[in-house]
Amino acid sequence: MTAKEKLGVFLNASKNQPEEILSFFDELEPVKSQFMISRWKGAELHTNHPLNGFLEASNWYGKEFVNEDQVHPLLFQDSQDNIFKVKPYSLVMKSGIRLPILKHKALNSTVRFLTSLLKTEASQARLRMMEYRQKISATMIYDSLPIHDTFRKVDDDTVLGLMDSKDIPIPFFFVLEREH
Repeated sequence: MTAKEKLGVFLNASKNQPEEILSFFDELEPVKSQFMISRWKGAELHTNHPLNGFLEASNWYGKEFVNEDQVHPLLFQDSQDNIFKVKPYSLVMKSGIRLPILKHKALNSTVRFLTSLLKTEASQARLRMMEYRQKISATMIYDSLPIHDTFRKVDDDTVLGLMDSKDIPIPFFFVLEREH
């Protein structure tokens, strides 16, 4: 089974074991910062992470890497399919973790409206090469949150991301597909 096929199994599962995805993550090759320069469409991998479902409820689109010092970690899509950048706030993240009701489909429009109030054009992160789990790979460092997203290559247009947060003991996994 190719890495892309294995990733597809994880994406299609309603719930994955974090240990299985970590093992897969460890098998993948690291990427250079330059590899990440692009706009990427994202998708969550479902585990028992407390953030699972929150990004989907708020209509998360993905990430954009303009260069190593200009990164937009949170892109969202509005009801007219316009993509906009959002400033990450600790309070919003904590609400997504502590208030599971925000992930309920009945509240999606409210969550999406609130997300739209956080628009920004300013860069909110940077990209550096860092060691994580014995490999040096491109890592996105948030400017205002104690979070690092490390990326590993699935193929030339797909990466597996792992969000490592100081405040949450288990990683959050996501996939990015490069826009063309």
